[in-house]
Amino acid sequence: MNRSLIRLFALCCVGVLLTKDVLAADIKVGMSGPLTGPLSEMGLSMQTGINAYFSRLNKHGGIKGQQIELLAIDDFYEPDQAAANMRQLINEHAVVAVLGSVGTPTAVVTAPIAEQLQVALVGAFSGGDVLRPNPPSRYIINYRPGYKQEVEMLIDGVLNAGIRPEEIAFFTQQDSYGNAVYHAAAMALQARGFYQVDYLTHAYYSRNTLNVESAVATILKANIPPKVILMGGSYAPSAKFIKLLYEDRPELWFVNVSFVGSHVLEKSLDGINANVVVSQVVPEIDADLPLVREFRAALKEYDSDLQPNTISLEGYIVARILAEALLSMDGPINRETMIDSLHALVDLDIGLGSNINLAKDQQQGSHMLWLSKLENGAFHSFEWVNANFSQ
Repeated sequence: MNRSLIRLFALCCVGVLLTKDVLAADIKVGMSGPLTGPLSEMGLSMQTGINAYFSRLNKHGGIKGQQIELLAIDDFYEPDQAAANMRQLINEHAVVAVLGSVGTPTAVVTAPIAEQLQVALVGAFSGGDVLRPNPPSRYIINYRPGYKQEVEMLIDGVLNAGIRPEEIAFFTQQDSYGNAVYHAAAMALQARGFYQVDYLTHAYYSRNTLNVESAVATILKANIPPKVILMGGSYAPSAKFIKLLYEDRPELWFVNVSFVGSHVLEKSLDGINANVVVSQVVPEIDADLPLVREFRAALKEYDSDLQPNTISLEGYIVARILAEALLSMDGPINRETMIDSLHALVDLDIGLGSNINLAKDQQQGSHMLWLSKLENGAFHSFEWVNANFSQ
């Protein structure tokens, strides 16, 4: 009951803020994400990156004189609330697009709403297949590579570095996100000739909890002790899982997909020096790339107290892409012209080292992936050729 009352109060407060923002904005863009609760670092970082770009854009004249505003509503990383938020943003606040939503379980319900109500769902922070239908949807526009691409890179990397398939185990969130990671791994292993994936150790935990003790016990009791654990979890439970296993198995390698968020995971690990690898769909925040330098300057200008991270960088990128579509328009701005302009962004150079292509036959704008590894308490760029699985 107390939790329900807190949520209701939070939504009422957000509603008041949204009403105030709507009156001030010329162009309204929506976002539904976890702004409180165990995944709040993810949602708040995405919101920060988007707002950092919109703030800079507005100071330089906005979209041909019109100001652009992000209306963000808390969904607590719960699908039912995300669906309600999506309808509220579209029906009540008349947003031209929904940007930077966080998570696969929430995308399972928000993607069909975007298609039903014919509003662009742009740059979601998820690599789930639900956002990559075949044929591609006119209304679902991704920046990032999918989990299949990420996991294939990770599986190929550990196998090429000398790990046998039997030495891999899994730790996943018990929902559509975790399932997406696990199935992607099964496909990648089968492509390498290993068809007994069902016999590999698989540990689970429940979404929005830190209940990982049973998962730890599953790994410790494995018939074949794993050397690598492929992880499809969020940062807080993943950090607890790593800490607990590190006490007994310090030699284990913990290999994560990008949703875990390397910098929030780094904070949650409290300085332990486990072998932790994260695949990324954006470069490291200290990369010598024009877009990354622009992002760091914009974030400092927006709020000098904020520290940059890869999630806020991704938020900045998707905001920049959306704005490029808006700036390219000659006529009225509405939901249909928004989508047409996004799909017209072909061979777009925003300073990432490879161009973005959002043509309507594409499922994602970028195919770029990076790796980072925890070293001395911080994540740094990494290549599998430097892996040493004996340590």
